[in-house]
Amino acid sequence: MNANMLSFDEALGRIVGYARPVHEIDEIDTMMAAGRVLAVAQHSPICQPPMDNSAMDGYALRVADVPAPGTRLPVSQRIPAGSVGTTLEPGTAARIFTGAPLPDGADAVVMQELCEHDGDSVIVNHTPKSGEAVRRAGEDVALGAEVLAAGTRLRPQDLALAASVGLARLPVLRRMKVAVFSTGSELVMPGQPLPPGGIYNSNRFMLRALLTQLGCEVVDLGIVPDNLDATRKVLREAAQGNDLIVTSGGVSVGEEDHVKPAVEAEGSLDMWKIAMKPGKPLAYGRVHGAAFIGLPGNPVSSFVTFLLMVRPFILATQGVSEVAPQDVTLTAAFDWTRPDRRREFLRARMTSEGTVELFANQGAAALNSTTWANGLVDIPADTKIARGEKVRFLPYGDLLW
Repeated sequence: MNANMLSFDEALGRIVGYARPVHEIDEIDTMMAAGRVLAVAQHSPICQPPMDNSAMDGYALRVADVPAPGTRLPVSQRIPAGSVGTTLEPGTAARIFTGAPLPDGADAVVMQELCEHDGDSVIVNHTPKSGEAVRRAGEDVALGAEVLAAGTRLRPQDLALAASVGLARLPVLRRMKVAVFSTGSELVMPGQPLPPGGIYNSNRFMLRALLTQLGCEVVDLGIVPDNLDATRKVLREAAQGNDLIVTSGGVSVGEEDHVKPAVEAEGSLDMWKIAMKPGKPLAYGRVHGAAFIGLPGNPVSSFVTFLLMVRPFILATQGVSEVAPQDVTLTAAFDWTRPDRRREFLRARMTSEGTVELFANQGAAALNSTTWANGLVDIPADTKIARGEKVRFLPYGDLLW
């Protein structure tokens, strides 16, 4: 690796270390909290379930009253979910439904498939054990137990758990505010005629969608022409009231690359060369109190660098406690015979057989590879891979959340 390059892990550690977590708290309806980050750990004000209840439709009874299969018991009451029965008299059974509280005196439930209804009686064709088909009070959540930790990015199942213990509102950290713009006089919006030398602006669509998907409030400042004064002006605008500025393109040292001098004039900038492919160049700095990240202009490089570097920075700023993506180990359905001195992240697809295959064209301009793939294969520097070897795979499902 070139001595002037940062390793991938070193660069990732730096950028996450620069994150300044937001601290303002919004208390919102639990129904609206999906994707938000929990500010304060939540504890259950009740036990769940709140009382012993039936795990299935069947008959509640006393184990002592069923010494052998074929025992007949009179049915003394019917207990649907949402109602409470009376004390179960010895030698009787209660018709009970899933979720209904177990009546006092009963110590088991026999599912209806093991019973025969016969007039006012039931024939129990099974010898039950104490506690059978009974969900005990508090077996899921104990009174006062922590149900959600601070720093949790709330998923649908987290909201369901909060609701199940009666938490109608949750304290969450405010959304991160991000300004985004693209640079380049050659950029044209889709729907407009494409002039000679022009290219359609794909990065604007991609970055805005990625930021929105991460729960950010996005301020889209559009396309900025290759002009120093114009770039400085939009940087000042972007810094007002935003936590982060994200740009694509213009951070090289060419005569038409004005982002670097503009950021240096308005704030501070650190240019990084990261030993990763695609996405070697990355710029980090600050502009009037807002963090700044400059991504490569190449759409594939911008996409991969965002997923691997910008995403963890944003999550850390939002207060998420765990920012590393989940990975899986899969079997390579390919040969990789041309290793690079940089760590490579190859666009790849996991198959139904549990193997992973590569997109044929791994070039940095092959934007089609990002839609064909469903994740990235992480190839260490200077490493060849033979078909059948194990590789580390990063699914999009985690990288995009």
